[in-house]
Amino acid sequence: MTSLPQLTYIAAEQKSAEVTDWAARVGWLVGLALFVALIYWLMREGWKWRGTLQGDLPELPVAPDGPGEARLTVLSMSGRYHGSTTAGQWLDRIVAHGLGTRSRVELTLTDAGLDVVRPGAADFFVPLAALREARLDKGIAGKVLTEGGLLIVTWAHGDRLIDSGFRSDTAAEHNQWVETLTQLIDTTENNKPETEGAR
Repeated sequence: MTSLPQLTYIAAEQKSAEVTDWAARVGWLVGLALFVALIYWLMREGWKWRGTLQGDLPELPVAPDGPGEARLTVLSMSGRYHGSTTAGQWLDRIVAHGLGTRSRVELTLTDAGLDVVRPGAADFFVPLAALREARLDKGIAGKVLTEGGLLIVTWAHGDRLIDSGFRSDTAAEHNQWVETLTQLIDTTENNKPETEGAR
């Protein structure tokens, strides 16, 4: 049987449950929400500022009405467009004219050039004469994959050389695209008039 002193000791040890300070919790949540909103706003303003700095980039070309014969057995490559950067500088993202927007993509290579169709984003076209290089790489502007996981196409637009990164839904297609683009670029370079090549 429990004696009276023991009951008094047990009762003294028992404390009432902590009362939740809802005002402090709400204050913390509001502060956190404002902080996240500020970060988002700063990122958005940085994106706009970068676009303003790239205002000298001309409008993107569009595909001609008659693009010519498709070059690959598979007429188009389905996959993702991961962005564009200044050529050779994989972190210098280009955002002007929607080039910074990641999206699904359908690529088609024809006698006229490379047709880039992006559902939900601006389509663009790289004329054959503007193509400079095709290679496999692992990263571009905030997207890093395994070695050879990205198809990088280098092309000229205005006074800039641009690297655009694509990833096929079927990665085995990348090598075929690199080989075909390289052959096409080499053929185009060799067929240029000597006066043009001497400039």
